[in-house]
Amino acid sequence: MNKTALLHIPGSQYSFAYGEHELRIRLRAAKDDLDEVTLIYAVKYDWLTDRKTLAMRKSCSDELYDYYTARLSVPDPRIGYIFYLTSGEEAYYYSEEGLTLDYDHKKSYYNFFQYPYINAADVHRKVDWCDRAVFYQIFIDRFRCGDREKDRSYTNRSWGEIPDAKSFYGGDLKGVTEKLGYLSDLGITALYLTPVFSSPSNHKYDTVDYYRVDEMFGSAADLKELVQRAHERGMKVVLDAVFNHCSMLCAQFQDVLKKGRSSRYHDWFIIRGDKPDPQNCNYECFAACSYMPKWNTSNEEVQKYLLDIALYWMRECSVDGWRLDVADEVSHDFWRRFRKAVKRENPQAILIGESWHDANPWLRGDEFDGIMNYSFTKACIDYFAKGTRSVQSFCDRLNELLMRNTDQVNEMMLNLLDSHDTERFLTLAKENAAALRCALAVMFFYLGMPCVCYGTEIGMRGGYEPDSRRTFDWNEAHWDKSLQETVRTLALLRREKIGGAVRLYTQGELLVMERETCSLIVNFTNDVLTYDAQTCYHVIGARSYAVIDKEESA
Repeated sequence: MNKTALLHIPGSQYSFAYGEHELRIRLRAAKDDLDEVTLIYAVKYDWLTDRKTLAMRKSCSDELYDYYTARLSVPDPRIGYIFYLTSGEEAYYYSEEGLTLDYDHKKSYYNFFQYPYINAADVHRKVDWCDRAVFYQIFIDRFRCGDREKDRSYTNRSWGEIPDAKSFYGGDLKGVTEKLGYLSDLGITALYLTPVFSSPSNHKYDTVDYYRVDEMFGSAADLKELVQRAHERGMKVVLDAVFNHCSMLCAQFQDVLKKGRSSRYHDWFIIRGDKPDPQNCNYECFAACSYMPKWNTSNEEVQKYLLDIALYWMRECSVDGWRLDVADEVSHDFWRRFRKAVKRENPQAILIGESWHDANPWLRGDEFDGIMNYSFTKACIDYFAKGTRSVQSFCDRLNELLMRNTDQVNEMMLNLLDSHDTERFLTLAKENAAALRCALAVMFFYLGMPCVCYGTEIGMRGGYEPDSRRTFDWNEAHWDKSLQETVRTLALLRREKIGGAVRLYTQGELLVMERETCSLIVNFTNDVLTYDAQTCYHVIGARSYAVIDKEESA
């Protein structure tokens, strides 16, 4: 038995409450090492009189490890547990004292693993609409111009021209409202809008006034109407919260520029010295952008200011959540306070952090619900677009990502293939539409919420930003209708069929993704392959996929 590979951590993604009466337990072991894993558990005060056993299931594997899981219905919230492991002729108990040949049950209160109490306030609760959500990201300046009478003097590019960092095209909120029918027909159920508040840039990630919708995009009334019309169609609307930094033109930073340390806002920023010096940038900012100074989110006055902004727009326009920009650079203290305030206002509001890495410290139920899953993006790029992973390596990586976090976090991850911050997937795949179709299918079947970046469904191309931020081409003659139909079909499956736990494995060169009522089989080779299971035998063409309905094939 490979003892060094064994891992269990109480109170982590290896032991968590899924509800007030359900515990989920995981154990990691070396790949193909253990024969059986038995969970021994009881209400911790009844260990000697009412112990139970449960065979744990090997639910997934990655390159190095197997992961065994168990779901426990626990009417009493105080649970103790240990593991019994077998490998060939070896057998051990595994408790807080490690591996032992025997276990003294009479002294178990010293060393069993425990979930001491499931407190209702500590349970990370899923938003009730996430399981059927199909997101669509819109970079507002590039999607659609709906207000034909507005002042367009700020625009400096014709629709369809290739953008640079300073391009303005005229897209607005009315344009999004105007195309809600198109999005509904596509199967979209949730919109993620890039920032809408007052800003001098085309992207609006440098906010000047958080209480004013940017005039380029419209007005507060236009935002309210968009949300209302979306809700009438059963769509949610999530706004972008840029609370890590602001524009140097915002009133508070301008006050500090003028007054230095005598400004009441001096400590709202992180300044090295009495007064900010933009030329030498003696203050913290986003990246190396001196024009985007960083808020001091450890300052309680700053916290209240930003919290009030979020609550204002939730009350004013009934927005359904927030995408949190540069979320992993903001203090944990602020996000914990932010979550409490937002969830108190609307328990079903979703919080999606922008993090490109393993964000487990932010995903423990007291900060974000999920993140933009760029690790998933990269895995899909490696396999489908670049060909730098084998199917087994791709499957291993997807399983590894699932084991980073709890199940409810995985179910609220925002899975994406591209965004305004990345190259377009089709461009990375050298315009191989089959690669994009297969990647889309995996995204829709994977645990979490699929997110389509505007235009991906019609074959939009583009290199790294700003080229990824081209305008939506509304000339249907230019659309890839096959890709569009792929998204529409997958969105319908997502709403009506795809659900429950996911199991990923390979069968030869095939990737298999089993969900509760249907399975996805992906063949990303140049050969025709067959999927052989107990209930079905299916021929799958080269670089394509098949969806198998378990009920129909049974």
